[in-house]
Amino acid sequence: MTAIATHTISEQEYLAFERASEIRNEYYNGRIYAMTGASLAHNLIVSNSVASLHGQLRRKPCRICSSDLRVHIPQTGLYTYPDLVIVCGEPQFLDDSLDTLLNPTVIVEVLSPSTERYDRGMKFQHYRSIASLQVYLLIAQDRAHIERYTRQEGDLWLLQDAIGLPASVDMAAIEAVLSLADVYEKVDINNSDLPIVLEPPSTMNK
Repeated sequence: MTAIATHTISEQEYLAFERASEIRNEYYNGRIYAMTGASLAHNLIVSNSVASLHGQLRRKPCRICSSDLRVHIPQTGLYTYPDLVIVCGEPQFLDDSLDTLLNPTVIVEVLSPSTERYDRGMKFQHYRSIASLQVYLLIAQDRAHIERYTRQEGDLWLLQDAIGLPASVDMAAIEAVLSLADVYEKVDINNSDLPIVLEPPSTMNK
């Protein structure tokens, strides 16, 4: 993230600024951070994922939202815009503006060179503090590879990799399956001929 102001501001000032802004900015620890633009591959992956999951969720109590929906994490103070958010049950919002979600069930981030370290590290630490969050997906945009983190008992997270276009990602929390062939449709990737590889499950602490 890149700060766009050197002075700190309050959450209320950020929300007033953001709601009047034509571009999206994150907020953390008193500072506003500009979000970088997305590549064609990034946008295709997001739109393909929405298209694949929308039909599966139509008759379920879940809603799928793209990156225009802001998410707030009260435990850490972060305001951010995930690439894709799924919320099941009644959505909870910060205020009556209904533009800042508090209880996502699934969060999806598409990795890029400028955000990968953040998405894997500090941002995932923030996300893990959301009690409602059950699944966190990291999607590569230069190869057919999705990492699925699933919350386990004791606030452990189970990691499983899906690699190659024949693979798919099962999300039991929302009773949906995300096919890599669907996710990477019309996306120029380097390893479309790789077979399915499922790594041995591993866990990580909250």
